[in-house]
Amino acid sequence: MTNGPEAAAEPGPAEREPAAPAWQAPSEVEQRLYDAKTRGDWAAYFEVLGHTELFIADSRAAADAHPGTVRFQPYWDQRTGTPCLAVFTAGMLPAPVEDPVFFSASLDWYARKWEPHDPPWLAVNPGSPCEAYFPTSPEHRTVWRQHGSDAGTCGCSHEHMRLRALHVGGPLHGPVAHGLACGALLFVKNGELWNSMAYHGGGYTHEKARLKEWWGVTSREDWLSTQNRLLQADMVSEVWEFALAVRRSLALDFAGAVSVDHWREVAERVLRHNAAKGAEVRLTPDGVTKSEPPSDAEVASQVAGMRRLIGRIARYEARFRADGVLGADKFVRSVEAWDYGRASGMARWGLGARYCTLEEAEQAVLRAGRAARNTYRSWEDFAAGYVLGRCLHFDDEEFGTWYEEMATCHRILTTDPASPWRNIPWE
Repeated sequence: MTNGPEAAAEPGPAEREPAAPAWQAPSEVEQRLYDAKTRGDWAAYFEVLGHTELFIADSRAAADAHPGTVRFQPYWDQRTGTPCLAVFTAGMLPAPVEDPVFFSASLDWYARKWEPHDPPWLAVNPGSPCEAYFPTSPEHRTVWRQHGSDAGTCGCSHEHMRLRALHVGGPLHGPVAHGLACGALLFVKNGELWNSMAYHGGGYTHEKARLKEWWGVTSREDWLSTQNRLLQADMVSEVWEFALAVRRSLALDFAGAVSVDHWREVAERVLRHNAAKGAEVRLTPDGVTKSEPPSDAEVASQVAGMRRLIGRIARYEARFRADGVLGADKFVRSVEAWDYGRASGMARWGLGARYCTLEEAEQAVLRAGRAARNTYRSWEDFAAGYVLGRCLHFDDEEFGTWYEEMATCHRILTTDPASPWRNIPWE
């Protein structure tokens, strides 16, 4: 093999064999790798590698003992006659088990971190029709960096705001797929495979770090508690649900639209009526307790807050209608969707962090789908509830990134022919 720059992009000896017959690739990434390999277009092959995660395996014990370290674990390859480091794209990963675990890094990261004592060959998806072998000399790694995306290690090298799916290895229809699709807004936002039940995410350490940062989850017990709260819609604000329940009841009573003024007036009456009931006696683990009724000042504050909240919801819904997130004559029934959608994600994040088994994650996904169907009537109904919940929590009526991301993901999921929302019946 020559040593010039052009030769640096050439494959190793395994690619001298005839191309394998056409196959069903797990996802778009593997299909593009296969197509590039079949054409002999190695620049295109590297371009795909440069914009996707490449996973390597290691023992869980080593990962837990040295969480900031990624070890290369080479194997002996008969075709090259040398040690090789095997890397895998997301669609080629096995189902998660307790051990080993996987780490993800960008092609650029591998190019920068490779040491002289590391394996002389890189094996991409070995044993599959889209496999390729590449020398790892400094000159060859320079070519990797020309195509690589500097996403670091244990991070995302793929594009966000995209609908991605597994065509092999992930459910596309049925109850599990329905439960997975309840998390589709978030997975499209992150550019992750929406139907990957056997989920690795960004790799073991990435998923553990994500759960710790965003949820404070650092153990199986934490995960179980959080997962159950989400499945019971116990994290959405009771105040939000109260406001929406008042309007929902009025809409049933009057069989039509409810004006904002009427909604506010009735919500205020209910709040004042509840406050006028006086002290409340409750049976608790500590015995019988008596709570004092709220003061006039507290009731006035609650009423003022409720009137402001109703105004916020009405303004969000007006924007939703203008952007196609909500139908012209529709309103949001409930924001429990925000918990159910996150429950679908939490099941998979817990699996990626090894806080649960695949079976436990699948059962949680099924429960999320059932809970969503019990509350909502359609994907559109569910989606509006999810987006409103997210906006009430994060957006503070700025209509900024927290809202714009969801509006874009909603548009993708309602218009893309491959969207689960267009292919999986709600009921």
